[in-house]
Amino acid sequence: MKRTQIAVDVAKSVFELAVSTRPGRVDRRQRVTRHQFPVAVAFEPAAEVIMEACGSAHHWGRALRAKGHPVTLLHPGDVARYRDGNKTDRADAKALLEAVRNDALDPVPVKSPEQQGLWALHRIRAAYLRTRTARINELRGHLREFGCVIPLGARQVGPAAAMALASDAVPAFVRPALQALLDDVGELATKADGMRQAIEQLATAMPAAQLLVTIPGIGVLTATALVAAIGTPHRFRSGRDFAAYLGLTPREHSSGSGRRLGAITKRGNSYVRMLLVHGARSALRAGAVSRCPDDLRVWAQAVAARNGHNVAAVALANKLARVCWRVWRDERPFERREAAA
Repeated sequence: MKRTQIAVDVAKSVFELAVSTRPGRVDRRQRVTRHQFPVAVAFEPAAEVIMEACGSAHHWGRALRAKGHPVTLLHPGDVARYRDGNKTDRADAKALLEAVRNDALDPVPVKSPEQQGLWALHRIRAAYLRTRTARINELRGHLREFGCVIPLGARQVGPAAAMALASDAVPAFVRPALQALLDDVGELATKADGMRQAIEQLATAMPAAQLLVTIPGIGVLTATALVAAIGTPHRFRSGRDFAAYLGLTPREHSSGSGRRLGAITKRGNSYVRMLLVHGARSALRAGAVSRCPDDLRVWAQAVAARNGHNVAAVALANKLARVCWRVWRDERPFERREAAA
């Protein structure tokens, strides 16, 4: 017996439904509001609901699963390749039905409320830091017009800007506005630190995060971001698949017997990839000054000597992603091995 499939193009207010009982064909379409959507799906017995993994999709996935409907979430980039013609709600719903037929596409697991809450803390912290950077750049630019140059580094902004505002170089009538920018910088930094403390407190109750922080270059932020974004390592067959999912494997452009590998693909979650690369840079610097570096950092130092620091940092981030997958899957702490003399 074939199972009914319902493709849902999720939006803020109006949802487009495409109901199919035969592969490749839409038997019925329906356009409902947000409040009508749960009722409309409830009338379909044992229907597989297919949605893009976009805003509110995880909420609806949990709600529909509680009603007994299996839910499949697909990455929006995968669905877009199956859209025929212009982008409309009807075309998006039909593309979902076509994409779900491809067994090679990996569905996105439905996140738990705890995962989404943890991910929200990371995103809020990142937003605070982005806004702080914008305020710093704005403050630098305005003060430079008056001949006051602030040295590089966020820590230099407060003292240097306060000294500039106290001087006669800046007109008195503009000082309150610039002081407000400087106050915003401090407040945003305090809020970002608050988010970090909240994440660190949550990490103490996460066994997976405690395992991941045993890996060189993996801190609390990276560990909790992996838990929030990935959920479980068993989604991936190998560490290479895990690194490829995060966009840390080379882009390939090959034909026939010729094989060409380029820069990393940069697919997947850019925030998690950024944390892994920054962690790799930290581990690389620590390995350069350590008296007893482990074999992982010795290997990274050799890559840096041949290809440069940036290439080595990304290569080490790839290695760290694979190590994270293994430690997480086996539920064993990282075993440090000293480099051979």
